[in-house]
Amino acid sequence: MKETTSSSEKLGTMPIGKLLATMSIPVIFSMLVQSLYNVVDSIFVSQIGEDALTAVSLAFPLQMLIIAFALGVGVGVNSLIARKLGEGNKDAASQTASTGIFLAIINAILFLLMGLFFTKFFMQMFSNDATIVDMGTSYLSIVLIFSFGVFVEIACSRILQATGNMIIPMISQLIGAITNIILDPILIFGLLGLPAMGIKGAAVATVIGQIFSMIFSLTMFKIKTHDVHIQIRGFRPQISTVIDIYKVGLPTIVMNAIGSVTTTFLNAILITFSSTAVAIFGIYFKLQSFVFMPVFGLTQGAMPIMGYNFGANNQKRFKHAFLLATLTSFVIMTLGTLLFWFFPAELLSLFNGTPELISMGIYVLRVLSLCFIPASFGIMISTMFQAIGHGFKSLVMSLLRQLIIIIPSAWLFAQLFGLDGIWFCYPLAEAICCIIFIPLAFIVIKKAFPEEA
Repeated sequence: MKETTSSSEKLGTMPIGKLLATMSIPVIFSMLVQSLYNVVDSIFVSQIGEDALTAVSLAFPLQMLIIAFALGVGVGVNSLIARKLGEGNKDAASQTASTGIFLAIINAILFLLMGLFFTKFFMQMFSNDATIVDMGTSYLSIVLIFSFGVFVEIACSRILQATGNMIIPMISQLIGAITNIILDPILIFGLLGLPAMGIKGAAVATVIGQIFSMIFSLTMFKIKTHDVHIQIRGFRPQISTVIDIYKVGLPTIVMNAIGSVTTTFLNAILITFSSTAVAIFGIYFKLQSFVFMPVFGLTQGAMPIMGYNFGANNQKRFKHAFLLATLTSFVIMTLGTLLFWFFPAELLSLFNGTPELISMGIYVLRVLSLCFIPASFGIMISTMFQAIGHGFKSLVMSLLRQLIIIIPSAWLFAQLFGLDGIWFCYPLAEAICCIIFIPLAFIVIKKAFPEEA
């Protein structure tokens, strides 16, 4: 007899085009709002001065590290739940969900300790300017100590996305982003009778938004019925489930942590030329989120579709989802490249930049945006590897891109061509990864469904 219909069944039955749109558009929308927040946050910080913008840029790698650990658990949980639901094992899916929340809390405690004892040392590694160090330390301490909001919220969102529920995660991210946008000017500049907190206000606005998102997500788990449930009272994590989560999640953590290392390394090179170069690099990361965040939203919609149909052994739907998501990613990245090439001055003018910053930044944005189109393929190939539990291959991609190509080539280009040459390390890395991993992706898919070869 047919099993009772559940919301996750659409992952195996709904037409792929409609399904991908249904799964991705809510996340893309919320990601765009999040990108808007990232830019608005930096615009407000830039009003304090270029030192504040430089401090936030230097602090950015540790914020990336928070996201690395949060996404590592989230991606591992998402992939495993989708596969278990595809196999029809809801009990195992629920055990995975509860384990994901447990691991998120453990990670939050680790970053709390880092925020208490490590932030000033980190800032002093890159700057001798007391103002920049003090600003960065204040900002980082708050973001790290109160990171529990982002850890739990991301875990909850990825759990729900694995079941096909994209609306609650969208609303959750919107709550966080809109809260941030509203609180930023109030807390930074001291509006509505509150004291002006400066760069501390930006950090406080960030963590309050994250905590509000977390509260909403947990409330939705409490009051609504889902295909998986979270057990808090009496829960005991199973080692086998933790291992299965980290088979996919650990490579994701390492991949994103490597990105943090790469950004730290480039900041160390750039600061030897000028603090303006560091500020521009930070601005680029904020602006490029308008392009990359929609693609990452697309991956969040595509991953459970691919994972479910891999678990259900449906090659046709799996390949259709992968190819359609890749094509959509390519279109988004192409539009992003055009935006950065034809409107760089307008984008940079948002950040209260000096003439030197805008002049240098136009060149930087155009060069760095050359990596967008090849990255569209790399991101989707990495997502496909994660969806079928081949997280190690995604890790190899990231190691090649970040450690083997970007860091050495950035140092070499700095020696040979100076500041203008450093930026080409990103387009070079993405192009090489495309050449290597596009053929490999189709080999992996073929081997994943041998009975239909």
